[in-house]
Amino acid sequence: MKTLSIEIRRAEPQDARAIADAHRQAWQHTYGGIIPHRPLTDMLERRGESWWRKATRGPATLLVADVAGTIAGYATLGLNRARSLPQEGEIYEIYLRPEYQGIGLGYRLFGEARRLLKTLGCNGMVVWCLEESEHADRFFRSNGGMDIAEGMEAFGETSLKKIGFAWN
Repeated sequence: MKTLSIEIRRAEPQDARAIADAHRQAWQHTYGGIIPHRPLTDMLERRGESWWRKATRGPATLLVADVAGTIAGYATLGLNRARSLPQEGEIYEIYLRPEYQGIGLGYRLFGEARRLLKTLGCNGMVVWCLEESEHADRFFRSNGGMDIAEGMEAFGETSLKKIGFAWN
């Protein structure tokens, strides 16, 4: 029997290429048909390897889900950007490559991101997702998130509704 190692850890600069690939695959899978093609393609092109290398050194914390040496997904987190909400922390992004979805890895990555925000002293947290992303909506609700806020996000000339989920 083989043992498969799964580690949730802070990203390092040498992870940048693998994170860029995970980002591209996850976003194409998640947002294809929701975000218009051109704005989605532009976003993916902007976030290449060099962008992610800088992100590993930036102010937000970047976690990766490392499955036997493969970056299966990532999460970015830090202080809440929506100052009108009382929650102090925010998970900015949490994504997995499509082939790693549905096996519990997202729950592990999400749990570690929440734990880290608590250790940083954040009282409560918020996560935003597009309303049309039913998978994300189910995921955050199943993790105890309460739908507390709404907003709009522009993608080119298209505006899409987003939902803010909170944990106190």
